[in-house]
Amino acid sequence: MATTAPSRKESPPRRRQPASAGALFVAPFMVLFLLLFLAPLGYAAYLSLFQERLIGGSTFVGLDNYATALKDPQLLKGLGRVALFFVIQVPVMLVLALCFALALDSGLLRLARVIRLGIFVPYAVPSVIATLMWGYLYGPDFGPFAQISHDLHLPAPRFLTDGWMLGSLANIVTWEFVGYNMIILYAALRTVPAELYEAAAMDGAGAWRIAWSIKLPALRPALTLTVLFSVIGSFQLFNEPKLLMSVAPDVIDSSYTANLYAYSVAFISQQTNYAATVSFILGLVIVIVSYAFLLTANRRRTA
Repeated sequence: MATTAPSRKESPPRRRQPASAGALFVAPFMVLFLLLFLAPLGYAAYLSLFQERLIGGSTFVGLDNYATALKDPQLLKGLGRVALFFVIQVPVMLVLALCFALALDSGLLRLARVIRLGIFVPYAVPSVIATLMWGYLYGPDFGPFAQISHDLHLPAPRFLTDGWMLGSLANIVTWEFVGYNMIILYAALRTVPAELYEAAAMDGAGAWRIAWSIKLPALRPALTLTVLFSVIGSFQLFNEPKLLMSVAPDVIDSSYTANLYAYSVAFISQQTNYAATVSFILGLVIVIVSYAFLLTANRRRTA
C-alpha cells in the first residue's frame, strides 16, 4: 500500500517591521541630546545677546558682546596661549604615542602587555589627581626636584615660572594622554592584514621600510582622529592651570586660558552674559581649527 509523504506546513511570511521601529530606538538618544546639549546651547546663545546693567536690568544688545570679546586682550592672549600650547604639546605627545604603538606592534618587546598597561595607566588617573601630583613634584620649596638641587648646591628648577609654565603644563597633559593615543594607534595597527607584512618581507623590505611604507600609511585615519581630539582638548585646557593657579598665582591668572577666562567671568565676576559670549567664541575657534585641519588632511589624502 503506497504511503503519501506528509505535507509540509508552509511557514507564515515574515512580517516586516514598521519603518518607525528605527525611530523608536533612536528616540531616547535624540531626547537626551535635545535636553542636555541643544537646549543648553540655545539658552547660552540667548544669554550672549543680552547684558546686565545697573539701570534697566537685562537689556538686549545684539552682537555687542561679541564685538567686545573680539577686542578683549585677555581673551585674545588666552587663545594665543592655548594655540602655542597646541603647537608645542601635541606633536610631542603624538610622536611618543606613535613610537610606543610601533614598538608594541613590532612584537620585539618583552612583557609587551605589562609595558602597554604601564603606558596607559596615567590616562586612568583623574586629571585633578595628576595635576596635584605634578604640582608637588614641581614645587620650588617642597618638591623632590628642588630638594635634590638643594642637596647638590644647585639652583632649584624653575618649573612654575612664567617662562617654564607652559612647558610644565604640556608635560602634565602629555603624561596623561600618551597612553590614550597609543591605544588608538595600536588598535589601528592591529587591523593591518598580516599578508601585507609577509609580502613586504618576501620582497626584501626590512622593519624600517615596513613601518614607513605600510604601517604609517595605515595609521593616517587614526592619526587624524587623535589630532582632532587634541585640537578640542588643547583649546579646552582648564583643570591643569586652574589647580596650578594656587601654587603659582603670579604666573597663572584668571585669563591664562580661554576656558579659564570664561569660568572666571561667569563664576567670579558674575557676568553670565559675557561668559556665554566668550564660550561661543571659543567653540567657534575650535570648529574653525578642526574643520581647517580636516580639510587639509582630506586634500592630502586625495592628492
